[in-house]
Amino acid sequence: MKRPTLLHVAQKAGVSRATASLVVRGSSLVSAATRKRVEAAMVELGYVYNLGAAGMRASRSRTVGVIVPDLTNPFFAVLLAGIEAALETAGLAVVLANSNENVEKQNGFIRRMREHGVDGLIVCPAEGTEKALVEDAARWGMPLVQALRFVRDTVSDYAGTDYRGGMLEATNHLIALGHRRIAFINGNREHSGRTDRLEGFLAAMDGGGLEPLFVLELQLTHRAARAAALEIMHRPDPPTALICFNDVVGLGLHRGLCDLGVEIGRDVSLVGFDDVAEADLIRPALASVATEPFKVGQSAARLLLRRISEPDAEFRHEIEPTRFVLRRSCGPAPSQA
Repeated sequence: MKRPTLLHVAQKAGVSRATASLVVRGSSLVSAATRKRVEAAMVELGYVYNLGAAGMRASRSRTVGVIVPDLTNPFFAVLLAGIEAALETAGLAVVLANSNENVEKQNGFIRRMREHGVDGLIVCPAEGTEKALVEDAARWGMPLVQALRFVRDTVSDYAGTDYRGGMLEATNHLIALGHRRIAFINGNREHSGRTDRLEGFLAAMDGGGLEPLFVLELQLTHRAARAAALEIMHRPDPPTALICFNDVVGLGLHRGLCDLGVEIGRDVSLVGFDDVAEADLIRPALASVATEPFKVGQSAARLLLRRISEPDAEFRHEIEPTRFVLRRSCGPAPSQA
């Protein structure tokens, strides 16, 4: 569906385009009743007054809105670098926002980005995002690509990574090393990336004829993970291997285990997820699952550029394969060493 225009609003409200223009510009020359009709038509059609186009009617803004849920995670910085690299070749710039996993903030950013006339949106949906995000974008005629997370029961372009396959491979590696008491340290946010990781972990454990020792849900911060190390290792039957939702958790646990005097890679194996640069800088280096956020960002940008130029093209899903990166934090189960 094409974006609603001011002419569409005027026709819906039964007024002239000039009158509708006066309403959106806040003129006092319009009666209250007429203003109410025009504003109701704007809401029904999903029309937003384009501030950028007000001064430059004949051209696109050459900007793309990008919304991510957590800019404190270095993973998203790499994703953004990939997006910018692909958009730069097309002469487009990024307008960036951090939703902080807050749907209301996310929706507010989308509204403001529309007001400033972005040519399209790349969104990693915040926890709790509903399918109205995608449905509204289609109604507005706004090109949209979901990245890394996908809102259930929606139809749109998507660029992501094989979370399930990556977790399956990493867990199978631990099982092959003789680990039987394996715990998954999961995030506490509900979204498709979390679901896919958990499914991969459980599938590997089931395939190995094992039950998870436990699944612990944490806030995705270094501090929360570091504090959790004490609880984990002071259990009556502590794990011999820990596999983490992401490297933020993995790095926090690494610090917490070192604080306790645990010899990582010998007393307990530790595996992260995402393979951020810091994973190879600590000692022992953190084994992790490489998820290629730069490539995912490039894919998301290319999908959006295609959607902008071909609004009616078929939707595509581009999934980057993962790769297990073995490092010193991962070793045989203590009884096998």
